[in-house]
Amino acid sequence: MKNENAFLPAILIPVFRHGEACRTVVNSISSLCREQKIPVILVDDGNDKETKALLQKIVLENADFTELVSLPKNGGKGAAFEEGIFFAEARGFSHVLQMDADAQHDSSRSAFFLDRARAHPDALICGYPEYDESAPQHRKGAHRFANWWCAVVTWEKGIVDSLCGFRVYPVKETAKLVRQKSLDKRMGFDIDILIRLIWRGVPFEFYGVKVTYPVDGISNFRAFRDNVRISWVFTKFFFGMCVRIPLFVWRKIRSKNRAKK
Repeated sequence: MKNENAFLPAILIPVFRHGEACRTVVNSISSLCREQKIPVILVDDGNDKETKALLQKIVLENADFTELVSLPKNGGKGAAFEEGIFFAEARGFSHVLQMDADAQHDSSRSAFFLDRARAHPDALICGYPEYDESAPQHRKGAHRFANWWCAVVTWEKGIVDSLCGFRVYPVKETAKLVRQKSLDKRMGFDIDILIRLIWRGVPFEFYGVKVTYPVDGISNFRAFRDNVRISWVFTKFFFGMCVRIPLFVWRKIRSKNRAKK
């Protein structure tokens, strides 16, 4: 009989247009995955034929720990994540470390993040970017803007970053949320799911992860379209926050009372 409290992690990587970069990511975590028997779930988010073929080749090269899930058409990061989280749930995994396929994050932090999730299995373990000189200033500004709004709509001061796509999610609670709520499917996804999990009372922790922006890297970010989407996400959450103010007040009072004991 399977132990429901067992820590059984997987690594989930949504992929769109980042075939070569994804290979770099998989190669960088291959030793960890083989040593600790951690599977990697690649989600093909409706890629072109060339990228599909490359993803299939990556899986063949790493067949001992890598599986491929495919979407018929591009649905965005949120749609790919949802497909992946349901796949992980069906396979009985307790947590997923979601990594982006663009190779911007320091994948050597994977073991540490999984260790934190093992120690705090009910928590959402989040990364925050530690930039180097390659980081564009507009990206830093976008993160500061989003972080400020997240603090406003959650009444939480501890949100260090709301856009970093390097997180360990508890599968059961996350899959439940995804089934019950329609989340943003594209660039607003990381913000959307973070806020909704916090609203549900899921505890969270933040730890640094180095971020590098390759000169020849492929970006799926579209400035006008995606900034509009993110602004719309925060607009919805602002009104959602207003009706939740009594809940937030009650949580703050309960937290203070616990601290006094």
